[in-house]
Amino acid sequence: MPDTTETDAFGRVEGRGIDYVPPAERHGRPRELFAIWASSNVNYLYLVLGGLLTLMGLTVWQGIAVVVAGNLFWLSIGLIAVSGTSSGTPTNVITRAMFGVRGNPAAVALTSWTVGVGYVAINLAFGSLAGFAVLERTGQPPGQAARLAVVGVCAAVTLALCVYGHATITRLSGWFTAGLSLAMLVLAGFVLAHADWGHAAAPAGGAPVWAVVLTGVGVIAAAPLSWGISADYARYLPTDSSPVAVTLWTTLGGFIPSVLLGSLGVLAGTAVDMTDPAKSLAAILPGWFYPLFLLVIVVGSVANNVITLYSNGLALQAMGVPLGRVASVLVNGLLGMGLAGYALFVTDFTSTLSNVLQLSVAFLGPRCAIYVLDIWLRRNRYSGLALHDTSPGGPIWYAGGINWAGILALALGTLASTLCLHLTLYTGPVAGLLAGADTSVLVGPLVAGALYLGLMKALYPVGAR
Repeated sequence: MPDTTETDAFGRVEGRGIDYVPPAERHGRPRELFAIWASSNVNYLYLVLGGLLTLMGLTVWQGIAVVVAGNLFWLSIGLIAVSGTSSGTPTNVITRAMFGVRGNPAAVALTSWTVGVGYVAINLAFGSLAGFAVLERTGQPPGQAARLAVVGVCAAVTLALCVYGHATITRLSGWFTAGLSLAMLVLAGFVLAHADWGHAAAPAGGAPVWAVVLTGVGVIAAAPLSWGISADYARYLPTDSSPVAVTLWTTLGGFIPSVLLGSLGVLAGTAVDMTDPAKSLAAILPGWFYPLFLLVIVVGSVANNVITLYSNGLALQAMGVPLGRVASVLVNGLLGMGLAGYALFVTDFTSTLSNVLQLSVAFLGPRCAIYVLDIWLRRNRYSGLALHDTSPGGPIWYAGGINWAGILALALGTLASTLCLHLTLYTGPVAGLLAGADTSVLVGPLVAGALYLGLMKALYPVGAR
């Protein structure tokens, strides 16, 4: 068996980018995926999302139900992961099968790379806000230079870990998961002691409860849907790995912490103002734990960003940008820093976060539906070598390098989803007819999925794809 230490070993810079991983260099077990996804989702973001549901006027039980419903989309992320094991190549190379060699870069830019940069910024902002709070506890409000320095330090630590790549991320994930979970368990004890299970408030803006519930599902679903790069972390697994195990461990690694922390955020919203939870939670936390809680926010943001930035580097390469993996990671990190600075110093962060999450659902949902259905159509039979053959007339060339079934399904699914959006700055006509209910997370995937199935069977019948 060939020595693989130069390409994927703990403590060494990973040698591969979007390259095909041959069977002889595969290693690991599906259960390793649980820690990878848990470490990136034992995260402060889910507390904030749960708190947003309370701010929207939902009761505790309504909020928890919305958290569970929105996180059911983790199953689609688990299903996407199996394509990495069968193909030995990253997610945004596999999507060449859905969009074609020439259509894929645009689809990746819209549905993966842009969203990844946005989430890098969100996590940097969360970690930085916690860092600001630490500085404020010294009794001296931090100036602009000190705040910028905090953002820079959070970014630098994330980039340093990202550069090492897959094997290092996999090894460290277990430690991140254990430490963050323990701290969140302690936090849960204090939140539960102050939670008001009978909390009730009128939905914001006087909207009907069902409309707020549907909008809330979209907000929560945006988080799992943003992780449609799960094949990146399964591509090093042996080709005979169980697809059921790959799906299960990926799904549970994201679903369990997301539901538990989202529900905790709903309960926290009954005790404190979740508009700025990093500060307001200090009212229910003992003095000795609050600094630790702020540190947990920082570490959790870094853990999440390590996974995000690693995949975003691969996405940039899949778009055809002539950069190595490490350089791609650095470029994405700098872009994320710029956006985080804008969110922190120019706009209202909570409002911006809600709008970004809801808007991203418009194209993430359709893309996820297309991906899952493509796996089903092909029975998960992807050839890594064929996916890397970008020559005219190759196996994924389709018509002039474009798979019109995928491009049209994504475009029309996104359009349908956009018509159903309800944002602070924009309300689609369908949402307007439904008293402001945002049904984009349901309509977009249904339209895109139906179109993709129909067009693929019409344009590329079995044996021609």
